[in-house]
Amino acid sequence: MKLNYFMKRLSTVGRWVATTLFCLSAIGLIWQGGFFSDSAAIAMPTANLIASADAGDRVQDAADEVAGRSKDFIRDTANQVERTANRNAAKVDQADDDNSFIERKAMRDRNRIEQRAEEDAARTQEAVDKSKNVVERTVDNIRDVFSD
Repeated sequence: MKLNYFMKRLSTVGRWVATTLFCLSAIGLIWQGGFFSDSAAIAMPTANLIASADAGDRVQDAADEVAGRSKDFIRDTANQVERTANRNAAKVDQADDDNSFIERKAMRDRNRIEQRAEEDAARTQEAVDKSKNVVERTVDNIRDVFSD
């Protein structure tokens, strides 16, 4: 029971870390765009609007890219957990030929681990999507403010 508690907490921490890294990378990309802007464009406001629209597109593209990579990482981690559970169950099956209590428990544990890995991966991917949507809404709101 303690192992499940630990894994649940670890998965929660993992989701927070993924969300934090995603937001920090989006902030870093926005911040970087401010330092590399052309100082000659400051004199012409229309150039700034074009540059800010381009920066908004870059931020949204970067957010999509980071979200895609995060989802791939999450899916790979879930697959690795499932493979490990299958290997452990196979070892128990090989060690014990008859359908014993230990073998049945190993199979139940394997199924439970696979189910929880899928659930955790789905929740974490949903959190990544929410974070990406927050970044995109923020960029859209900033564009709306400057376009008025």
